Amino acid sequence: MGGQIDGFLQNSDVAAPRSKLTCNFSSRHMDICAMEGDIRMHGKSTTVYVVAASNDSYWTENGTVTIRPFPRKHEVSTMAKVREVTIRSSAPVVTTPPRCTVTHNVPAVVFSTGPDSGNFFHGMSDMVIPLYITTREYDGCVQLVVTDYNHKWISRYQDVLAALSIYPVIDFDTDDVVRCFPSVHVGIEYHNTLGIKPALSRNGYTGMDFLGFLRSVYSLKRPWVTPVNLRSGQRPRLVMILRQHSRALTNEAEAITAATEVGFEVVAAGTEVVKDIAQFAQVVNTCDVIVGVHGAGLTNMVFLPHNGTVVQIIPWGKMKWPCWETFGSPAPNMGLRYVEYEATAEETTLKDVYPRDHAVFADPLSLHKSFDDMYKYFLNGQNVTLDIDRFTGVIKQIYQSITIT
Repeated sequence: MGGQIDGFLQNSDVAAPRSKLTCNFSSRHMDICAMEGDIRMHGKSTTVYVVAASNDSYWTENGTVTIRPFPRKHEVSTMAKVREVTIRSSAPVVTTPPRCTVTHNVPAVVFSTGPDSGNFFHGMSDMVIPLYITTREYDGCVQLVVTDYNHKWISRYQDVLAALSIYPVIDFDTDDVVRCFPSVHVGIEYHNTLGIKPALSRNGYTGMDFLGFLRSVYSLKRPWVTPVNLRSGQRPRLVMILRQHSRALTNEAEAITAATEVGFEVVAAGTEVVKDIAQFAQVVNTCDVIVGVHGAGLTNMVFLPHNGTVVQIIPWGKMKWPCWETFGSPAPNMGLRYVEYEATAEETTLKDVYPRDHAVFADPLSLHKSFDDMYKYFLNGQNVTLDIDRFTGVIKQIYQSITIT
């Protein structure tokens, strides 16, 4: 288990050369410390010991570093809910570290599941992609160690975790043994929203590599979108993500009818349908196009075949840039095409609530100064009534681009 020597408990210390600790606190998203040599961990006290640290290691005045291993460092309220991991460095013959009770011969990566809300976008962007960046190079020979252990999160992403590590995940918070590793990585590497920057990846991983990884994890059979020959009688498939409560399409039935009349075979995906990741991944992979109002459901674009098309319906409120950053920017790096449909003032239900001289219409950007205000009005406070004629025009262009006669 976890590369344990002789597969069970050991009662001898690890003989190792001088250990080394390096830390990077420069990112606004995450802090990371990597260490190698004689590294010991005691989960219940959330402590990692760097034994006999070298002179060129990262040192603080008291030899202690603390990290909250979750990549949303810029969100103070979120990070306050993340358990702190303490890293203690000791010079040779200065302190006596705890003795090893379990010795592993593979690296460990320590991370937090964070205050998980079940949101699929944050699960992918904040956790799965950073885990892929951090651990993929080990080809399964790495021990995942989780603090703030969330059984629901672990269960939901068990297929991904099993593909990244051949060992059972360790619950750091309840682990009362001293585990010794040749190297430990506290924190996971985050590049940008739902994305990977090859230049920052030690192995040059790309967004397309990540989608290939997911296809392998979920046994998705379709790697590429190829033009549909209409003479064969086939139709391209379009999956439409349907929301409830906020940013819902008030005329979703008409939108589905419009896409069908253009020539698509439409799959309507409500909230219950998208809950089962593995099952819905199979559905999305059979489709050529995914359509939806800005929201977590569009994250399922990661299951599209390469060259698939993402259509993001942007709600009213000068939301073009934040919506593009979330899904538009990552799409090309994943080998996907990206199309926007930006709702007008006539297509938002906000027009039934606020007069036209209200900031919602007169100066939407003024409400972006506070995230709470932006969320209240533009993310949580409106639904969208599509202009069906305009929507049909956009869908028709996509249809023509992926079909041949």
